[in-house]
Amino acid sequence: MPNRPPAMFVADSLGLDFLNSIATPVDTPVDWIDDGDGLVDWLAQARLVPADELDELKARAMPGELDKVADQARALREWFRTFVRKHAGRPLGAEALQELGPLNSLLERDEAFSRIEPRHDDGGLALRMTRRWRSAESLLLPVGEALAKFVCEEDFSNVKACEGHHCTMMFADHTRRRARRWCSMALCGNRAKQAAHRNRLKSRL
Repeated sequence: MPNRPPAMFVADSLGLDFLNSIATPVDTPVDWIDDGDGLVDWLAQARLVPADELDELKARAMPGELDKVADQARALREWFRTFVRKHAGRPLGAEALQELGPLNSLLERDEAFSRIEPRHDDGGLALRMTRRWRSAESLLLPVGEALAKFVCEEDFSNVKACEGHHCTMMFADHTRRRARRWCSMALCGNRAKQAAHRNRLKSRL
């Protein structure tokens, strides 16, 4: 899809932001990973893959290879959406593990390792996790890691769907009173306020 708007990261969770990589932010549905270039752009905006690795993988990829990986990413996204919707609103228990086979299978393909690197802030050293990016399919590995962290670290009681009309976005409600209703106040929240204002004006006529 040419001229995609910038990807939206409003879920307060990278795992849910991946689900929101297809959404209807205004009136027209946008799929940010509808092809290989879109997937690469989304990963760059999510900062899940270093820019130099993305450039190298794009240069090495065979024709159509990245598009096939994008197909896999969309299939992973929709499988995970079904899982999240099923369990949203209540704590996730150990019994859910039997449903997570596809995610564990992806994680098992990872070639991650730790490496000592310079620390940019003070010139010291730091132990950082990195991975070998052997093929275009390795682009799915940091996505799988983000989904796994979401499953293991997020309280599914806080997972909500935006209440906006026609909005498909989900988010983790980390507000103090767990009263968040919208993916974004600037988008759905503002539209809801405008609609309520119009209704009040009509009721006075």
